[in-house]
Amino acid sequence: MKLSGNTIFITGATSGIGRGLAEAFHKKGNKVIIGGRRKALLDEVTKVNPGMDSVEIDVTNPAQIASAAEHLIRTYPSLNVVINNAGIMPFDDVTGPLDDSQAVHLVNTNLLGPVRISGAFIEHLKKQPEAFVINNSSVVAYVPMAMSALYSATKAAIHSYSLSQRFALRDTSVRILEIVPPWVDTDLVYKSGDPRAMQLEPFIAEAFALLEHATTEVVVESAQQLRNSAGREEHGIVDYFNQMLIDEPLPMP
Repeated sequence: MKLSGNTIFITGATSGIGRGLAEAFHKKGNKVIIGGRRKALLDEVTKVNPGMDSVEIDVTNPAQIASAAEHLIRTYPSLNVVINNAGIMPFDDVTGPLDDSQAVHLVNTNLLGPVRISGAFIEHLKKQPEAFVINNSSVVAYVPMAMSALYSATKAAIHSYSLSQRFALRDTSVRILEIVPPWVDTDLVYKSGDPRAMQLEPFIAEAFALLEHATTEVVVESAQQLRNSAGREEHGIVDYFNQMLIDEPLPMP
């Protein structure tokens, strides 16, 4: 995709990967509109990025999605890129009772959120000469993290949905890209400085460079091994990966 001259809407853009992508695109001369639930955080980001706009949106609220999409399409008729980045990552325990409210909120945010956002903009995007939907998944879509089993499953679902979108839209002007981050040191869970995590700035720089020529997936070098581990031999990799997290636990606040 071209890295400048776009009009881009990105969800979950007040921190972490979302903010990093928004600011990288903004610096390249794109018109960027960030979405998030908290106006104070939206204002904080736009204040330090003059020319960037924002809209309040909760991706778990279908009515709010519809209203925001109508507003954005009317206000920014050249909008041609939608980035589904909003997500949450609670830990869960598949060996015990289900926290139903947490599970429903997770699926609404991480899976139905991107599905609803895509659906709200797709007819508009098909009218653009060149358009993109970019879905943010994760390496745990391919090698799941047992302590965040449902989160991992939602990211696997986003990968699957992206494959279907890409095929279904093959004869339109809309292209589907999937960003597959490794563990990036953001506040998605807890910004810890753990040396096993990729720092945000180099991740954004590498991912942004890969976007220019991407046709399907954006996978930075440190994510390649886990991305390529899915398949018939994945069980041993899944066991090794999760045992490593037990032997060397994630830092907690």
